[in-house]
Parts: sequence; C-alpha cells; structure tokens
Amino acid sequence: MKSIITLVIGFNLLVAGFSQGVFTNDVNAALQRVIQDYPNHFANLKGAQVTGNPRTVQYHSIVEVPGSLNCVLTQHSATNKELYSWKCVMLESEKFVDAKSKFTELYNQIRNTIVKMEGEKPFILNGKYETPTDERKFTTIVFQLLPATGDMQKLKVELTLQQYINDWKVILTVYDDERKNDEQLDLTDRY
Repeated sequence: MKSIITLVIGFNLLVAGFSQGVFTNDVNAALQRVIQDYPNHFANLKGAQVTGNPRTVQYHSIVEVPGSLNCVLTQHSATNKELYSWKCVMLESEKFVDAKSKFTELYNQIRNTIVKMEGEKPFILNGKYETPTDERKFTTIVFQLLPATGDMQKLKVELTLQQYINDWKVILTVYDDERKNDEQLDLTDRY
C-alpha cells in the first residue's frame, strides 16, 4: 500500500513539474526573449521608431506576445545614462471583470517561471499576487528574478491592471529598476 501511495505522489509531482515547464506558453516565450536581451538594452528587439521627445524615444518591439494589442521598447534619457524598458498592452476592455480575469490568467502563467540565460544559473520569476478591485483603479505585481546577481538584480517584470478613463488595461512591462528610481516617471510616460 505504501509503495502505491508513493508511486501516485511521485507521478503527481512529475506531472506538476512538466506542467509548469520552462516557457510553455506564448507569454513566457516572449518574456524569455526580452529578458535574455536585457543585458543588450533590448537592442536586438528594437523595430522602427514610433515616437520621440527629449526624455523618451519609443520603438516597435520585434518581440510581441500573440494576442497583445501593442508592444514597444522605450529608451529613457536619465541624467547620467540611458535606460530601457519593454511594455506590452495585453488587454483593453470597458469591463473590469474581463480585465481582472486576464490579469489573473497572466499572473498564473508568469509566476514561478524558470528563466534561462546563457552563462548564468536559471532564475525563477517570483511575485506576490494582489487581488484587483474596481474601487482601486490600479493594481501592480512586481516579479523579481530569484536568485539574481549583478546587473540582473535591477531587472523587474511588472504586471499592471489600471483604469484609464472608461477602459481597463492589463500591461506587462520589463524594465531596469534604475529607470523607476532615477526618473520617477509619471504614469503617462510609462503607459
């Protein structure tokens, strides 16, 4: 009897391990490419220029999540160096319930995902879920790479649900934490 229970538990653990897998969905595959190019300031993901001003220049992203509405790279001009971010609008809806559902779905796809970088040990994306409510117009989950060392400690993956006038948007962003700390960009610059 003990051996049967042990066999069943072992089988369930094996199935659970394969179900999370390394980038088993489109969101994770896109994130893998974006995170791998982070040390290059996303240079290999840069498409045609979309907009530009003295503080920021936006480019189309070559890497897009299938089904997303818009993916862009932004070059931020800080006082002492240029910083970069990748942003993908995953959903825009008038219905909060649809946006909340997409937000939760994306969180479940991203959390505990294993990220492999050439020459580095694998990282795990880790972030604590926060339940969105329509009374609170802004909910953010910040994922960190664990255990990250060196420059990879600055990398953040952010999942946001935010209300814009009459619409709700779900946005996935990959950025250098220095950008957020040095510039304190307002929401119009970030989204």
